[in-house]
Amino acid sequence: MVSALGNRLAAGLWGWLSKAGKVRAGSAVARRFATFGEGSTMAFPPGTVFGERYIAVGAHVLIGANVTMSVGFVPGLDLGPVPLVRIGDGVVLGRGSHVVGHRSIDIGDDVYTGPNVYITDQNHGYDDPDVPIGKQWPSEAPVRIGPGCWIGTNAVILPGTVLGRNVVVAAGSVVRGEFPDHCVVGGVPARMLRRYDAETGWARVDSLQAQARNASPANG
Repeated sequence: MVSALGNRLAAGLWGWLSKAGKVRAGSAVARRFATFGEGSTMAFPPGTVFGERYIAVGAHVLIGANVTMSVGFVPGLDLGPVPLVRIGDGVVLGRGSHVVGHRSIDIGDDVYTGPNVYITDQNHGYDDPDVPIGKQWPSEAPVRIGPGCWIGTNAVILPGTVLGRNVVVAAGSVVRGEFPDHCVVGGVPARMLRRYDAETGWARVDSLQAQARNASPANG
């Protein structure tokens, strides 16, 4: 009975902390950010969060529990006058996700991620075969995720990635490169699997390639 009472008390306390610990627009914690838009919420408990003055959060953004958002190698760095991570309006960052910025990450309006998505604009270098990779100077490239994208659970978005509007990234994919509007990408490494055409609708990329081959003059 004592154990059951303790469990109920612990559950009640956790529920209270989850509500009280949320970060909302206008709060002291929200004011640390470059912007933290109206109606936006960061759930409790947060992940690792630092470099807030270089993170701009739009309006009506939902940041799940245990989400890490950071800019720079360590807290307290002077990284210039403008935000390096920009999160648009209506974005949802799933529980346990990471947004790790050093140069430039743009997440467009209404982007949704599943849990445990990792987005970064920096990666370890490995040019020198005689130096441990963790001690080599990293490489950086801007990341841009277009509005309306869906990024599935456990996907990794690497430096230099550019996603167009309304792109679907399959769960578990590792993405690098540029992908156009209205397509589905997936795999390790990710490649375009399907694409939308206004006249014909959705089609597999290999089917579109076959149609293009069949319509070429060499086959006419």
